[in-house]
Amino acid sequence: MTNNYLADRLPETLPADPMHWAAAWLASATNNNIQRNPNSMTLVSVGPNAAPSARIVLCKAFEADPGYVVMYTNYESQKCLEIEQNSNVYVLFHWDSMGRQIRIGGTAIRSPATESDAYFASRDGGSQLGAWGSDQSRAIESHAALVRQIRDRAAEQGVALADAHGTRVAEDAAAISRPPYWGGMRIWASSIELWIEGKDRIHDRALWTRKLTPNTAEGFDFSAWTGTRLQP
Repeated sequence: MTNNYLADRLPETLPADPMHWAAAWLASATNNNIQRNPNSMTLVSVGPNAAPSARIVLCKAFEADPGYVVMYTNYESQKCLEIEQNSNVYVLFHWDSMGRQIRIGGTAIRSPATESDAYFASRDGGSQLGAWGSDQSRAIESHAALVRQIRDRAAEQGVALADAHGTRVAEDAAAISRPPYWGGMRIWASSIELWIEGKDRIHDRALWTRKLTPNTAEGFDFSAWTGTRLQP
C-alpha cells in the first residue's frame, strides 16, 4: 500500500494538519535506520543580546496531536537557561538521503514531572548516573576531574560502580532516581515547514502556522493550521 505521506510531492491542496506528515517522515527515517540517530534535530534558542545558539539534541517523542516534540536535558544547561529567558525556539530535522527537511518553530516548556520520571526510569544505569554526574555546560578543568566528580556523585547517591577507577554502574546497582534539575522539554509547534527535494532544485515547500494560547503550566489551546505553499 502506498504511503501518501512519503510521496515525492505535497498534494496540490495542502493537508490540513502537517504534523502527521512530519511524524510519518520521522517514523520512516527511524524504521529504515537511514543514519545514526535519525531522530536528531538542531535546536536553536536565543541567548543574551539576542544571540542565537544551536546544538544537536534527540527527539524522544513526536506527538502529532496535539502538536509538540519532546527532548530531555539538564534544566541548568545553557539551552534551558536561555529558554527560561525566551521560550521561543526552532528545531530542524534534515535527512539528506531522504531529501526531506522539517522546520518547527514554537514555544518550549517543561514536561510534566511524571513524564520525566517515566522516561528517566527507562534509561540505562550509566545514562542515569551521567545525569547526576555532569553539570552540563559548566567548565571543568579536565576529563579526569569529570570522572572523579561522577564517582563522587555515585557515592553520594549510594550507586555501586563496577570497578575502582571507572564510572560504569554495577549490574546489581540499586535504581537511581531522577535529578530534580533534569527532565523533558516539550516544544509546542506554532509553525512548521515541510520541504521535499526536487529535481533541478525545484523543491516542494510549504509553511503552516497556528496560534498558541496558554491554558495551563503544561499546555496550550491552539487554532487550526493555515498552510501556504512557498517558492524554493
